[in-house]
Amino acid sequence: MSSPAAPPPSPPVVPPPPPAPSSRWRSRRPEWAGRNYLLLTAAAIITNLGTHGALIAAAFAVLHSGGDAGDVGLVAAARTLPLVLFLLIGGALADRLPRHRVMVAANALNCVSQGAFAVLVLTGDPQLWQMMALTALCGTGQAFFSPAAEGMLMSSVSGEQVSRAFALFRMGMHGAGIGGAALGGAMIAAVGPGWVLAIDAAAFAVAGALRAFLDVGHIAARQPGGGLLSDLREGWREFVGRPWLWSIVAQFSIVVALIGATESVYGPLVARDHLGGARPWGLALAAFGAGMLCGALLMMRWKPRRMLLVGTLGVFPIALPSAALAVPLDVVGVSIAMFVSGAAIEVFGVAWMTTLHQEIPEEKLSRVSAYDYFGSTAMLPLSTALAGPAENVFGRGSALWGSAALIVVVTGLVLLVPDVRNLTRRTKRVTGLDEGAVPRAAPAAQARP
Repeated sequence: MSSPAAPPPSPPVVPPPPPAPSSRWRSRRPEWAGRNYLLLTAAAIITNLGTHGALIAAAFAVLHSGGDAGDVGLVAAARTLPLVLFLLIGGALADRLPRHRVMVAANALNCVSQGAFAVLVLTGDPQLWQMMALTALCGTGQAFFSPAAEGMLMSSVSGEQVSRAFALFRMGMHGAGIGGAALGGAMIAAVGPGWVLAIDAAAFAVAGALRAFLDVGHIAARQPGGGLLSDLREGWREFVGRPWLWSIVAQFSIVVALIGATESVYGPLVARDHLGGARPWGLALAAFGAGMLCGALLMMRWKPRRMLLVGTLGVFPIALPSAALAVPLDVVGVSIAMFVSGAAIEVFGVAWMTTLHQEIPEEKLSRVSAYDYFGSTAMLPLSTALAGPAENVFGRGSALWGSAALIVVVTGLVLLVPDVRNLTRRTKRVTGLDEGAVPRAAPAAQARP
């Protein structure tokens, strides 16, 4: 017999090629960190690096030009007044137009206004009306940007990790604020406020370019409605139909007004008279940013079941900076108060964003966010404009102690609203007002952390 034929040799085993760097990086990326989320986070970090320094620079530009506390308050009010006036229109437009286009246009306006402010400060003696006009343009851009940005961010994440996504976003944003405030204060002391404003203008240009690449293909096209007023009425019904929403916004209309007067007017004045100028105030604001960073780190791991109850309790420590400036404490004491306040308010911030994402339908997010921003900032122009006269009438210390006491009182009143105490975390978002207008406590089987 002939021997059987030898089997053919098996082909050599070729190892699979290593994954491309982009696919390897994508495999390490969390599922909720998609392209839009990453672009939004990067743009927010860049913007905050410039803006936190520019806020200090605007106040000291007024003081360097010979202005007083009243002038600082007027410039701050000029920024917030158009913010209040145009917020609702901005929210309605953001739910009608592609949100990323609204954001890019607003960034372009901010870039131009801050660039002109920088040139004005660097090349001459700026007049009060000029500074007020340019900051008003910046506030107008912010009015159209904020509702679109919040709606875009909330539509970029989904699933059970939304709290972690929001916390990481805010952590990056506030981490940039730490560097921006500290660097801004140091640059103002070294080279003056003009160059800080110029950096802010450049930051808006870069951030706008990034936001131009956002993808809105996953967002369903809006159905044609009855016009701008009809959209505003629909957003208003969503707003007033939720007691937890309008009560907290009413609370923050007072809290934000008091914070604005403290940080925009009284803080720089106390820094000038007792702390040593712009640099220590920049360090105190950086401590506030560091506290927010730590609060965001905490909220990346902590998912409280009663989100709004925990968040509202975090508002009480916001009174600490006003009390520290009223004493006044030294820069270390003020910085500690700012740090604790920042950490506590970040607990509220993540809880608030998670609640809005859970309870508000996606197609109405920008309009509801606009009512949120509008209510929260409605009294800010008045408070910043009256901060100087209030100091003249009551004294700076009494005005600051009154701010601290009022924050505590209004926060205590909000805790009387049942929905604030009882709203619980769910894994699915609602699709309309009827499904989420009156949140109920979860059953015992679902209530475990």
